[in-house]
Amino acid sequence: MRTASNPVLRGVSWAYIFVFRGIPVYTQLIFWGLVAVLYPVLGIGIPFGPQFVTFETGKLIGAFAAAVIGLGLNEGAYLAEIIRSGLESVDSGQPEAAKALGMKPSLILRRIIIPQAMRVIIPPLGNETIGMLKTTSLVLAVPFTLDLQFATNAIANRIYAPIPLLIVAAFWYLVMTSVLMVGQHYLERYYGRGFTTGGSKRRNRQAAINAAGTAHTNPSLEVEQ
Repeated sequence: MRTASNPVLRGVSWAYIFVFRGIPVYTQLIFWGLVAVLYPVLGIGIPFGPQFVTFETGKLIGAFAAAVIGLGLNEGAYLAEIIRSGLESVDSGQPEAAKALGMKPSLILRRIIIPQAMRVIIPPLGNETIGMLKTTSLVLAVPFTLDLQFATNAIANRIYAPIPLLIVAAFWYLVMTSVLMVGQHYLERYYGRGFTTGGSKRRNRQAAINAAGTAHTNPSLEVEQ
């Protein structure tokens, strides 16, 4: 939407990113946790007129839903800018060349732009994913009682051992973030094929071309044909 030609779409996307990047995530989580106090009933109907269906907000938006909405809207604002920067990092000449070959816009996006943009998107996307995992420790503001930090705090308050339980929580966060780091490493290696710095860059690119199976390993065969 930020790159759209429609000014309404650009304005809406800018406002969304401005608000959710500017407000602390803890404040957002508190708001979503108290949304049932502000709006006890949600309804579907005619504005300033009769409502056809009504819902109790407390039942519709529980602690888990409030945590997901709060974290999702906050991270969406950051990821939108990461993805936009990745898409804009692709040289404009490549989509133009694909158009000259008669490729459709959807095919250009899927086969030309996204594979190259992912090489730029994956590193900051992985960092944001790991950051969001650690930010889940703030959902005690909702409060969401099944969160790791909330559970360890509850146990620590009951047995009067805060430091050992903090170490337990830190250990499990390290385990989960390590799994995500490994996944990020393999994704970066997959989308970085042909751009790796180890060894000869020309040899790596040629190996990627050969692996794709789109060209003969022996160029003289094409000349003879």
